[in-house]
Amino acid sequence: MNSTLPDVDLTKLPTRAPKHVHKDETKREMRKIREELVEWQERLYAENKRSILVVLQGMDASGKDGLIRRVFSGINPQGVRVYSFKEPTKDELSHDFLWRIHQRTPGHGMIHVFNRSHYEDVLVTRVDKLIDDATAKQRFAAINHFEELLQQAGTTVLKFYLNVSEEEQEERLAERVNNPSKQWKYEPGDDHKAGQWPAYRQVYEDVFKHCSPPSCPWHLVPSDQNWYKAYEVARTLRDTLADLNPTYPESKLTRPE
Repeated sequence: MNSTLPDVDLTKLPTRAPKHVHKDETKREMRKIREELVEWQERLYAENKRSILVVLQGMDASGKDGLIRRVFSGINPQGVRVYSFKEPTKDELSHDFLWRIHQRTPGHGMIHVFNRSHYEDVLVTRVDKLIDDATAKQRFAAINHFEELLQQAGTTVLKFYLNVSEEEQEERLAERVNNPSKQWKYEPGDDHKAGQWPAYRQVYEDVFKHCSPPSCPWHLVPSDQNWYKAYEVARTLRDTLADLNPTYPESKLTRPE
C-alpha cells in the first residue's frame, strides 16, 4: 500500500495481491488480527481518551460493505459505528458540505467507519459538474483543515481507497443483475456509473494529490480479491491501535489492607 502520494496514476497501481502472498496463509493471519482487534478496541473504549475514524472510498462495486463485515466481525458493536453518506438531503444542502459529516465523527473511545465520506463532495460533485475546479480547491483546503482538527482532538484518521480494476467492477455489477441474492444492490444507473470510470479516476487522483498530508495519508488497497483487501485494512487498523497503545484505566476498586 502507498502512504505518500505526490502523483498517482491509478491505471498503473496493482488491483490484486502480490504474487508472493498466499491466500490460505493470509486468511489464517487475518483470524489472528481480528482477535487482536477485539482486544485493542476494548482498550480504546475503556481508556476513553482517543478515537479512530476509518474512511472507505472506492469505485462502485469496490466492496466497501463486504470489507466492513470482514474486518469488524466479532468486535463489540458498542464501540463501533458505521455511517453511509449518500446524496445530501435538502436540509444538509442548506449547510456547509462538512456539516453532516462532523456530526458523525467519533467521540472518545469510539471507532467510526465512513462508507463513503466527505470526499464525495469533491468526487461525484465534480464528475456531475455540480461544482467547478475553483470550488473543489477550496473544499480540498477545508477537508485538510477538518481532518487536522480531528487529529488535534485525539482522532486518528485512516483513509483507504479500494482500488478495483475495471474488469472486476464489470463482473461485480453484472452479478447484481444475475445473482438473486445480490439483486437488492442493483441501482438504476449502475451501467452509466461504470462508464464514468475515466472521470472518476481523474478526480480521485486529484484528491490523492491535494488531500494526503504525511499526518493523514491515503492508503491505496488492491481490491480485486476480497480476502486480501480485508487483510490490508485490518492489518493497518491493528498496527495503528498498537501504536496508540490504549490502556485500561486504573481500577476504582478499594482492596482491604
